[in-house]
Amino acid sequence: MPTVDDLLEHIGEFHFFQKQTFFFLSLLSASFTPIYVGIVFLGFTPDHHCRSPGVAELSQRCGWSRDEELNYTLPGQGAAGDAFTRQCRRFEVDWNQSSLGCVDPLAGLATNRSHLPLGPCEYGWVYDTPGSSIVTEFDLVCSNSWMLDLFQSAVNVGFFVGSVGIGYIADRFGRKLCLLITILINAASGVLMAISPTYTWMLIFRLIQGLVSKASWLIGYILITEFVGLSYRRTVGIFYQVAFTVGLLLLAGVAYALPHWRWLQFTVTLPNVCFLLYYWCLPESPRWLIAQNKNAKAMKIIKHIAKKNGKPLPASFQSLRPEEEVGEKLNPSFLDLVRTPQIRKHTLILMYNWFTSSVLYQGLIMHMGLAGGNIYLDFFYSALVEFPAAFIIILTIDRIGRRYPWAGANMVAGAACLASVFIPDDIHWLKITVACLGRMGITMAYEMVCLVNAELYPTFIRNLGVLVCSSMCDIGGILTPFLVYRLTDIWRELPLMVFAVVGLIAGGLVLLLPETKGKALPETIEEAENMRRSRKSKEKTIYLQVKKQDIPLR
Repeated sequence: MPTVDDLLEHIGEFHFFQKQTFFFLSLLSASFTPIYVGIVFLGFTPDHHCRSPGVAELSQRCGWSRDEELNYTLPGQGAAGDAFTRQCRRFEVDWNQSSLGCVDPLAGLATNRSHLPLGPCEYGWVYDTPGSSIVTEFDLVCSNSWMLDLFQSAVNVGFFVGSVGIGYIADRFGRKLCLLITILINAASGVLMAISPTYTWMLIFRLIQGLVSKASWLIGYILITEFVGLSYRRTVGIFYQVAFTVGLLLLAGVAYALPHWRWLQFTVTLPNVCFLLYYWCLPESPRWLIAQNKNAKAMKIIKHIAKKNGKPLPASFQSLRPEEEVGEKLNPSFLDLVRTPQIRKHTLILMYNWFTSSVLYQGLIMHMGLAGGNIYLDFFYSALVEFPAAFIIILTIDRIGRRYPWAGANMVAGAACLASVFIPDDIHWLKITVACLGRMGITMAYEMVCLVNAELYPTFIRNLGVLVCSSMCDIGGILTPFLVYRLTDIWRELPLMVFAVVGLIAGGLVLLLPETKGKALPETIEEAENMRRSRKSKEKTIYLQVKKQDIPLR
């Protein structure tokens, strides 16, 4: 009996139906961007200082300019001043007293203003921004700044839990049903977050968005790869991630047009409401239906695909079988990932690289939001470099291999972070160029680890290996906000130093992995253990097998 791949060779591996489905699911991929990196705009922290009653009235009476007002009334001003004092402390002075003059009003209270007592910002803050963010609305600065870290960490906790739990549900109850449910919950929680009256409610709804949003993105990825033929699967998977990059560009434009966070959150959530129409646009995966022994429903969908593609379904292909024949069933165990020396090495290196990719990718985006300059243009330019990253992968993985481009991408990202530390702020164009180079490197590394992870494990533990190793991506996402925002308080470039070390180590570790170009996926523990040793003979065997299979089809 034929498999789905056999049928797709006759009714179209990537024709009208697959292209239409890819377009619909690419919109879903692009809409995931505001949840994954929307913190840059939703949590933007502008310049701020303590609000002091009476200062505005005194400034108006004296006719001060804004710079004069700040210089006369704020501590920590001047080259020797520090940001914490300037932003989080205020002079404990009654600015309403009539004895204060208009020229250096504090001179009559102390010969040196550094001797005046300082206190916390008990009356709130003044923010230098025409718009708003969750930082300005809920005062997530100074002693409350950790609450911004928690906001982004909460969504990554949701990613971690949701990817595992909803992944199981999708395998148990179907891709389409699970996709629609996650879209509905994502839309509802996104709108509720936009109207949340308090920080606590906003945090809860953001956590719920995390629980379902990455899971729906992954289900979309699974669906599109299950609808296309084998020869298109990898390319379609890469371009599905390119759609995420398109979402980055759109997010920069929408955030620029809507500088108020509630309107921005509401706007980027709206597409999810439209995605509910996919109930009538997307069928269930025929591969999943076959795995559930629902062959009649699978054949109905196969005939629908053939009709959409304008291809006749061969009369001899009226029944289907799963891609994998049932043989001796092996029960995967977490111990299988560390029991043998080579697979243990693969597991540890892959876990570290998933962690590194997440920390550097999210960390560089978050750090860009703190680096000054035009945040919208910087975000837009850095997103543009993700396009060449995808094309470089497509051009190199089958010519050069996986290992060297992957290692080089990590090292380029690490070196770019290190170089950025020593570039002066007044050479802004060079700083942005190097940052974009680092962004391109870590984007390549991120997409490469997705590809190679599955190629290093034997069949019966492949899904488990990908699940366990990729979970470090979400662990990295949980830690990244604290890493970026807290280290920046010590020294603005300190996160980049950490990123550089982490990235360079990741590049070196990749070189310890075997090359997987031209090799069949390992079926057993023994094959996975001997991947490096059997390289040449294995490549020849695979080449001959492919040639033998290709001849009859032509």
